[in-house]
Amino acid sequence: MTREELRSKLAEFKLETRGVKDVLKKRLKNYYKKQKLMQKEQISGQSCYDYICVVDFEATCEEGNPPEFVHEIIEFPVVLVNTHTLEIEDSFQQYVKPEINPKLSNFCINLTGITQDIVDKADTFPQVLQNVVEWMRQRELGTKYSYSMLTDGSWDMSKFLNIQCRVSRIKYPSFAKKWINIRKSYGNFYKVPRNQTKLTIMLEKLGMNYDGRPHSGLDDSKNIARIAIRMLQDGCDLRVNERIHGGQLMTVSSSAPLEGAPAPQMPRYRN
Repeated sequence: MTREELRSKLAEFKLETRGVKDVLKKRLKNYYKKQKLMQKEQISGQSCYDYICVVDFEATCEEGNPPEFVHEIIEFPVVLVNTHTLEIEDSFQQYVKPEINPKLSNFCINLTGITQDIVDKADTFPQVLQNVVEWMRQRELGTKYSYSMLTDGSWDMSKFLNIQCRVSRIKYPSFAKKWINIRKSYGNFYKVPRNQTKLTIMLEKLGMNYDGRPHSGLDDSKNIARIAIRMLQDGCDLRVNERIHGGQLMTVSSSAPLEGAPAPQMPRYRN
């Protein structure tokens, strides 16, 4: 083989090698591109809603809570969690003036930190609910953004809000008829029994301390929100699992069609 023929063969070999390298580079590039897309899909798939509204009411109470005692909401907090940024984006809080038992018990004051002077100066529940509705509307919940309510247990919606609407003679608000009970979600996701799903225990198991004053509605809501954020980070698919129908608490199956809460509206007064 002449020197020129050898040079020609080497040049051909280099071209072939370069071609193989180019093909491999393209394949590798496409592979990483697909992996990134799959990761994005997985992250966005962790949340069913754009926002989660965490609510934890404080209500009038007496030591021992006798069965005939009527609980009235005295603090209405809402903590807004952005499920895309996984951050608390905003919050709402107003105190409420009780009507049936306007004087708070010492037990209630010591438990919640809410004083008689605070509730005396507060608006009644219908006005506070109207303010909540306006606050949610301004954030375009139920119109531009999908959202769900979230509570620590069943009582906030099925008991406290249900009773309060009857006391205030207004219909139960449609936006609060379905919600995420985080205790159920936590127990199912981390495979722990129901007695391990109290707020302080959930925080402790996730390596977090309670931040703020226990039984402050706003502080409780913020801590519940921190748990919800951690669960989303861990890949939990937080979705509605409870609802109220005809005044009765009901379970929502995980196979039920997914839908966010409707745009908030002020409910009509009862006849």
